[in-house]
Amino acid sequence: MTAESIAVLGECVADAFVTPAPDDPGTPAIGLEVLPGGGPANTAVALARLGTPTRFLGRLSSDVFGRLFRTHLTASGVDLAGAVAAPEPSTLAVADLDEDGRADYSFHAEGTADWGWTPDELAAAARQPMRCLHTGSLALVRAPGGAAIEDLLDEVRERATVSVDPNVRPLLVDPATVAARLPRWCAAADILRLSDDDLEHLLPGTGVERAADTFHGYGARLVVVTLGGEGVFASLDGTRFRVPTPPTEVVDTVGAGDSFMAGLLHSLSEDGELGGRLEGLGKAGVERALDFGTRVAAAVCAVRGANPPWAGDLTR
Repeated sequence: MTAESIAVLGECVADAFVTPAPDDPGTPAIGLEVLPGGGPANTAVALARLGTPTRFLGRLSSDVFGRLFRTHLTASGVDLAGAVAAPEPSTLAVADLDEDGRADYSFHAEGTADWGWTPDELAAAARQPMRCLHTGSLALVRAPGGAAIEDLLDEVRERATVSVDPNVRPLLVDPATVAARLPRWCAAADILRLSDDDLEHLLPGTGVERAADTFHGYGARLVVVTLGGEGVFASLDGTRFRVPTPPTEVVDTVGAGDSFMAGLLHSLSEDGELGGRLEGLGKAGVERALDFGTRVAAAVCAVRGANPPWAGDLTR
């Protein structure tokens, strides 16, 4: 991999979806279909499938789920040279989908591999050149590794664009804890992406424009809020943008925000905007990135689970 690579740092999660129970009335049971997931891993897979050189910096277990993650990431073209072989088990999330395809998760995440980063592990994983570091979600906030990742952002900022997606998970981390740490993340980040649900957890009752101004005040230059079927809002240093969601027959929304982020970063990378503080980014570049991100997200919503499209799928 070269300096053109995007590095994605964070967790892999085994997403278990409830399926029809085995046909045995004498045995109470539910069926589960397990797919590779986790916000950062989904973003890495989507980036690689779009053709962006991508490294995944994660702590991968040697258990059955860890082997699934490695196969999935490698088959998608993700470089795992910076991944750590971790002794702890993998994180499991059981997803229960509502009638609109939105997932309600229960997590099994105590003592799992994803959160155990040490400063030495991170220094080794992030040693190779990168154009951009994207991180966030649970790995950035859960102990003991979250604080070490925060320190890494300050160091990486000197040599690459920094992108953060908080991906708030109230079942595992109090949103107030995320909100308290967000100013530091924005001070290190050039790009901040949140969902409308994230925003409601972090700044309840705050409109997107006022929220964007708050995050600009903390230091983030490009603030993006995905609004589900209502499209995407963005603000670049106070200049506002809105892009609609493409018409989509939704199967479920699992991985949509992660894949949107991949589309946005891919577009910015193709335009040569990554590597610094987005100094050359203007209106046309933001609109291209937002539009492409919504196309990638729509493709994910049209299939089951976090299964991002390949570049060729979007041209057909």
